[in-house]
Amino acid sequence: MSENFNSLPELVRVRAAEIGTNLAFKDDNTEITYEELNQLSDSFAIGLISEGLEFGDRVAIWAPNSINWIVCAIGIQKAGGILVPINTRMKGNEASFILNKSEAKFLFTEDSFLGINYIELLEKEKLNNLNKSFILNPVSESVQYKFSDLLNINSSINLPIIKGEDYADIIFTSGTTGQPKGVIITQKQNTQVFKFWSKYVGLNQNDKYLIVNPFFHTFGYKAGWMSVIIIGCQGYPEPVFDSEKVLEKIEKFNISMLPGPPTLYQSILTSKNLTQNKIQSLRLGVTGAASIPVSLIKDMKEKLGFETVITAYGLTESTGVATMCTPEDDYETVASTSGKAIADVEVKCIDAKGNDVNVGEQGEILIKGYNVMQSYYKDPEATAETITADGWLKTGDVGILDQNGYLKITDRIKDMFIVGGFNAYPAEIENIFLNHSSIQQVAIIGVADERMGEVPKAFIVKNKNDDITAEEIILWAKDNMANYKVPREVVFLDELPTNASGKIMKYKLRT
Repeated sequence: MSENFNSLPELVRVRAAEIGTNLAFKDDNTEITYEELNQLSDSFAIGLISEGLEFGDRVAIWAPNSINWIVCAIGIQKAGGILVPINTRMKGNEASFILNKSEAKFLFTEDSFLGINYIELLEKEKLNNLNKSFILNPVSESVQYKFSDLLNINSSINLPIIKGEDYADIIFTSGTTGQPKGVIITQKQNTQVFKFWSKYVGLNQNDKYLIVNPFFHTFGYKAGWMSVIIIGCQGYPEPVFDSEKVLEKIEKFNISMLPGPPTLYQSILTSKNLTQNKIQSLRLGVTGAASIPVSLIKDMKEKLGFETVITAYGLTESTGVATMCTPEDDYETVASTSGKAIADVEVKCIDAKGNDVNVGEQGEILIKGYNVMQSYYKDPEATAETITADGWLKTGDVGILDQNGYLKITDRIKDMFIVGGFNAYPAEIENIFLNHSSIQQVAIIGVADERMGEVPKAFIVKNKNDDITAEEIILWAKDNMANYKVPREVVFLDELPTNASGKIMKYKLRT
């Protein structure tokens, strides 16, 4: 099949011409061929433009995995819009920050998912630029604006030509400042990185790919459904990870490709319903995002039957990928390293003075290549702090490169920790907590957890004479932040340990 494409809209049209009658995606509600995917996303793009979308406008999707999510994302980009995915675990105040920061013109969301009406979560929020919100998969008949309303617009509108250098998406990530920053990636960066990724992991046209990773994340979006289209195989979007349902689908649809965080495979391995006949079709596994025991890699191959298991490392700022193990690497290498730099990308480690460190020595990881983001959206200061004058991306992660170029992640300068595959940023969680009237100071750290890898722990200085309890703090957190950010433990202190400049010394909280 052709690899002659530099944008997602171009890719979809090429595949429709080549394998139009082939099944592209199937979820619990519907299925769609490559030709239908192309036609529906064209219709939707025309509908968006008729609604007032102009080239370069931002459009947000705040919804779980579904076929309509894919059609919507492709249509946004065909219309010349820039996709802004929003984490479905976010509360209204967190989502409104992203909507306002990105200046999103339209929002596509859900009126009911796991008992949540996302429109209601935004009712009290001030949204400065949002023109209209549409429901992707309506449950209520009284929904005012539906995604489907935009699919049947009679218009003579010509869709714009989307080029490789045009902006494709702005995915928000957080850093030490605590405020999410929008990472701008182009069409060509997305297609080039995941052409390489898809072929490197061994994905082929006969594969059936169960996409459990959320579409709001690079892993579910670009390494997920976009890679399905790049290879021309079949994708099965799954809105919620449930190990029993996943086992059923593996058996029912002969699923061969199943990437995910280590917790996904651990849940399957401990399922009471796990039998060899249910998983005999499994072939490819890709994981990362947390420290991985060698025994898990061994079990994935020997108990789950994966032919290939690889780990990888990347950031949203590196289009999701920077290093990858090879399918031939042994268990120890796959578990303890994140592989080597992908083709046409450089990785190095530097010391505090900016000098390259020797092989085997720790240093901050820097990345350079075609995968490095364009910038943070409307944040030149943060961009300049993150990308050096000669094009190196400063990751804030600490690692070691061995003599073969394999990267081992050893620490995180930014204090970020990973909860069941989700990046948790202490400064962001701390900023939310400081909205609580009883809290004077707060520090968040990650602590080891057998099931999730790491979980948040909060150290709080409360106002004098305030009798709020740890249980009340945790209940408040559950209402005000995504669940993976909610501390599992709260410790009250009279004061937080600080240095001479007033900076909290978190290493003292970890001891």
